[in-house]
Amino acid sequence: MMSMNSLLLIPALPLLAFIINITLGKGFIKDKAHLVSIPALAASWVLAMAAALDVYRGGVFQGALYSWVVSGALNVQVGFLVDQLTAVMLVVVTTVGLLVNIYSVGYMRGDKGFYRFFAYLSLFVFSMLVLVMSNNFLQLYFGWEAVGLCSYFLIGFWYEKKSAADAGKKAFIVNRFGDFGFGLGIMLIFLSTGSLQYGQVFQAAHNLAGQTVSLFGASVPLPAVIALLLFCGAMGKSAQFPLHVWLPDAMEGPTPVSALIHAATMVTAGVFMVSRCSPIFDLSPAAMDVVAITGAFTALFAATIALTQNDIKRVIAYSTISQLGYMFLACGVGAYGAGVFHLFTHGFFKALLFLGAGSVMHAMSGELDLRKMGGLKKYMPVTYWTFLLASLSISGIPGFAGFFSKDEILAKAYFAGPLGKALWAVGVLTALLTAFYSFRLLFMAFHGKFRGTSEQEHHLHESPMSMGLPLLILAAGAVGAGWIGIPPVISESLGLGRIDKIGPFLGRAIVGPASAGQAAVAPGTELALMGISVAVAVIGILLAAYMYLWKPELPEAVARICKRAYDLSFNKYYIDELYGHVIVKPTFWVARNVIVGVTDGKWIEGIVNGVPRAIGSFGQQLRKVQSGVAQHYADIMALGVFIFIAAALLLRL
Repeated sequence: MMSMNSLLLIPALPLLAFIINITLGKGFIKDKAHLVSIPALAASWVLAMAAALDVYRGGVFQGALYSWVVSGALNVQVGFLVDQLTAVMLVVVTTVGLLVNIYSVGYMRGDKGFYRFFAYLSLFVFSMLVLVMSNNFLQLYFGWEAVGLCSYFLIGFWYEKKSAADAGKKAFIVNRFGDFGFGLGIMLIFLSTGSLQYGQVFQAAHNLAGQTVSLFGASVPLPAVIALLLFCGAMGKSAQFPLHVWLPDAMEGPTPVSALIHAATMVTAGVFMVSRCSPIFDLSPAAMDVVAITGAFTALFAATIALTQNDIKRVIAYSTISQLGYMFLACGVGAYGAGVFHLFTHGFFKALLFLGAGSVMHAMSGELDLRKMGGLKKYMPVTYWTFLLASLSISGIPGFAGFFSKDEILAKAYFAGPLGKALWAVGVLTALLTAFYSFRLLFMAFHGKFRGTSEQEHHLHESPMSMGLPLLILAAGAVGAGWIGIPPVISESLGLGRIDKIGPFLGRAIVGPASAGQAAVAPGTELALMGISVAVAVIGILLAAYMYLWKPELPEAVARICKRAYDLSFNKYYIDELYGHVIVKPTFWVARNVIVGVTDGKWIEGIVNGVPRAIGSFGQQLRKVQSGVAQHYADIMALGVFIFIAAALLLRL
């Protein structure tokens, strides 16, 4: 059974690995840093799997280590909550974290910051584990901000490269917008419930129903305000529109970073948080609609951008934003379990896509442009076949992990009322685009003729085993991770009964309003919905094959005919340029002309430099008194005596 000591070791071991590598790495450990990080994460993984198994058997652990912050009514106790939701996150974080560390041994070999890279990876895993295991909002916020800090470190890991340094700053700053609202939401939770401990807050959540708060003179439901403020943090961390702009630029970091942070773990923190706070979100249908609409719009929006990108990592990055939109769509219609299930399967096939892209880059000396690839299948068979499995999974082809989780989201949306049906239609269209751009990437990189240089072709090779083994393990997850959630309509039609494991498992921790209505649905309707989603996925794959295998001249012709639409997609709808003109440039203008020019240059510098300048000027004048002429000294003494006598007489009067 779980104990506090065993649970404490899960995050403590990666933290210990970070401390050892960051303090001893440069002088002693150097290129052996992985020998510290990997065993620590392997032990953490074993303990996490044991904890997840205990939860599966019915155990839930909730306990406190010590009182962290005590001030008046505020009493925050550091501790752990390990329930069904936490168990899923522990499996994802430790599994992907361990595999990415193993993969990084080959990928980062020879890098002068080798020890620093593994130190940062360990610190990130520690931070993410603190986030998902926390039993209170303040500890959650600590982990939330810590993973953001690690993201800054890892995105800008190659800080000598300006684009990488800028991308790290961009990620950090954009997340500040969302985290500002998230922090306000946590403060409002304390003011409304008198506690930050999950148990006490969620127990008192029903008392918030009907309460209002004055906002700009209007009376607004309190649960809606809290939920939307919390969702601000989720929008930033999980890169939802309009705070999505940092994630594609984050591809400037090493590819293992993309797989770990920006595909499988950190960006899913928003989905985890919304699911954890379901008792609060369920109190506000308006807030739920905002979550669902934002998720559906982001899913479609990002998918349309992925259609035209030529950077292999950016295609996958926009795919990540789109798939996260699916998860929020599920949460917004109350199907939290479906959203978390997709989070689980997505962690495997998306990490596999990123690591597969890294394998391609490793073989092509860092090349990212799909237009300079092609024909890699014969040189990199392991990378190709694992990449193909991941592409089939994300496209939602039956039998692969993505099929089970994505179709559950679409079904839950369809049965969630009129708005749900509209969101379902958006989700189906997004599924068509997802299959198309996923196989566009596959065909451009691995099929056809090689379009790079002869020197690049000469050096093409399969990645070493340290990189290939994680690809194979993740490929198994991309295929099999969804089988724990076989829909009852399929299993019962095959005479297997109800063998869905993930639904009842997560249902014990998070139960949304959409969970009750599903039982009354006709099996034929649900099977028809699955048929539609599978059909559009197949159409997307065939369309990509037609354009990039059978008629390779067609994409360029379509781009010319639909030039305006193509330019919008290729330039990411000019959102970055809009932010540059509306936010970045005015901020720099204020910084240069007001803060530096006036506040700092005149006021602060005027005081800081003016005071010593005045003292110096006074000293210069006083120095003239020391002339060395005895007559002058006698005159000054006489003047002093006169002033002294005059003052004494005035005091007597």
